[in-house]
Amino acid sequence: QVQLVESGGGLVQAGDSLRLSCAPSRHTFTQYAMGWFRQAPGKEREFVAAVTWNGATTDYADSVKGRFTVSKDNAQNTVYLQMNSLKPEDTAVYYCAAELVDVNTVVPSTKSSEYDYWGQGTQVTVSL
Repeated sequence: QVQLVESGGGLVQAGDSLRLSCAPSRHTFTQYAMGWFRQAPGKEREFVAAVTWNGATTDYADSVKGRFTVSKDNAQNTVYLQMNSLKPEDTAVYYCAAELVDVNTVVPSTKSSEYDYWGQGTQVTVSL
């Protein structure tokens, strides 16, 4: 069982930046694709960003393209979500997720149902 631990959330103003981090508590996750999802109050969980197991390919929701950057550092056993130019509509609980994949997988999944492990979530609140 892989346990993922997120950190880096907080309360910021519109236009500010935050960097979220996610790491497994007791495992290495080299062969895992990683995704970030978020859930705002009263809304369904939605895809934000994902990266392949080797960090070579990324994918983003249209709402965050150009503002957010996902990266995976296998040497540090950590995945990051750099969030710039934050907007109030980015307010949500952010979750990281891990999917065990074949090393030939070249595109990360955007579907939450395909991820095997989830973190507990970290709150991001963006005020005007």
